Amino acid sequence: MQKIVPCLWFDGNGEEVLNFYTSIFPNSRVTDRLNWPANGPGPKDGSLLTATFELDGQEFMVLNGGPDYKFTPALSLYVPCETQAEVDHYWDKLLEGGGKPVKCGWITDRYGVSWQVAPTAMIRMFQDKDPEKAGRAMRAMMEMTKLDLAAVQKAYEGR
Repeated sequence: MQKIVPCLWFDGNGEEVLNFYTSIFPNSRVTDRLNWPANGPGPKDGSLLTATFELDGQEFMVLNGGPDYKFTPALSLYVPCETQAEVDHYWDKLLEGGGKPVKCGWITDRYGVSWQVAPTAMIRMFQDKDPEKAGRAMRAMMEMTKLDLAAVQKAYEGR
């Protein structure tokens, strides 16, 4: 059992969120759900109150808490990718239905959640002990919206 589980607050569309996110990531599933009780303080229609779910083994909770809170990019979900094809898949899927691309591999999805979709090989380039190579890679990335591993690799190598 995961000790810390991020809880994502939504305004009544938690069921839709569950379906959207679990359709994108492999090995994903809803593990538990709690509906509003008929005699409780919330909606009387028995709709979803909370659910726990896994995205590729990572546990999250969704809460239909109402309109009081909104997401900001101050908290984002990082998706490390091994290949450009993986970057392309998550980038395209998370943008579906009204998401917005942001610079440097960031996306705000249609629910307002911020994501970082980045190839792990690029991160390793940034960590290179050669400051010139790392700097070239970082400068190339800073000019991008969707990250292009081949272009960053080219800059890293000085080509």
